[in-house]
Amino acid sequence: MASRPHPASSKISRLRAQTKAIHGLNGLVLCLFGLSVGALAVASALPQKRQLDEKRLELARIEERERAVIAVKEDAQASYEALRDDPEYLELHARDRLNLHDPREKIYRIERER
Repeated sequence: MASRPHPASSKISRLRAQTKAIHGLNGLVLCLFGLSVGALAVASALPQKRQLDEKRLELARIEERERAVIAVKEDAQASYEALRDDPEYLELHARDRLNLHDPREKIYRIERER
């Protein structure tokens, strides 16, 4: 005679199968949750990345303007020091800007039309 399985062992097998299915479903839900949190983190970082790129571009423009201002300042400083220390440059500058000349020289100027 074949023995019939006890009703308790079949119930335990069914509970084990349900527990295994619930564990698999929990793993799937946890994986989906992790993916959604990761996607949310990436989506929230995109505007900050765009702002960072804009700020870097703005910084590059400001640094370029700063270099231009420094170049003008250094040119003016060199001109000032040359006027103060170099008599030849001072004479050249006076002849050009102040229309000064030696009485023995003849000066010819070409005026441009404006």
